[in-house]
Amino acid sequence: MIIAPSILSADFSRLGDSLKETVDAGADWLHIDMMDGTFVPNISFGPMVMAAVRPLVDCVFDCHLMIDQPERYIQAVVDAGADYVTIHVEATAHPHRAIQMIKQAGVKAGVVINPGTPVSAIEPLLADCDLVLVMSVNPGFGGQKFIPNAVDKVAQLAHIRQEKGYDYLIEVDGGINEQTGAQCKAAGADVLVAGSYVYKHANMRQAIDSLR
Repeated sequence: MIIAPSILSADFSRLGDSLKETVDAGADWLHIDMMDGTFVPNISFGPMVMAAVRPLVDCVFDCHLMIDQPERYIQAVVDAGADYVTIHVEATAHPHRAIQMIKQAGVKAGVVINPGTPVSAIEPLLADCDLVLVMSVNPGFGGQKFIPNAVDKVAQLAHIRQEKGYDYLIEVDGGINEQTGAQCKAAGADVLVAGSYVYKHANMRQAIDSLR
């Protein structure tokens, strides 16, 4: 199981040190949520912040674009150091084009679905995806409660992957803790994104180990 703490819950007053501590505690990836205040009702940070912390940690940067028309920012986040870039199928009229743009930029590409979006909405894209992110909360804020139908979506994606011979990773983001993480793993998830559970835990390494 790959553990990808969401840096939205990190200490922004000392972000570089906080991310170093996260990696030292055993994080495999860092999940980087970029929000525009339009696609989701919140604003986080942009490529400049990611570029500033990129040299400080040796870790996969999993960049989740919660923004309208993500095509506008793909090259910027790749230049800032992203290893994976995921875009919401709900945020663009041309998701396949966006995935192609990510791959042409030289990094791995993924698609994201919100809780109200069925797996069928992304089936035509799956052959070209390296990663599929299932949102288990409505995106935009940390600390929300896990939405159980995400587990069914993970199982559907795992079945399609096996049936079609695809090789994408299945990632789940939102309300992840030891219990919900175990449910997602049992359904076929490969990557767990956790923010509050990792950063508000008394022992970050213990939190990461419990998810793994």
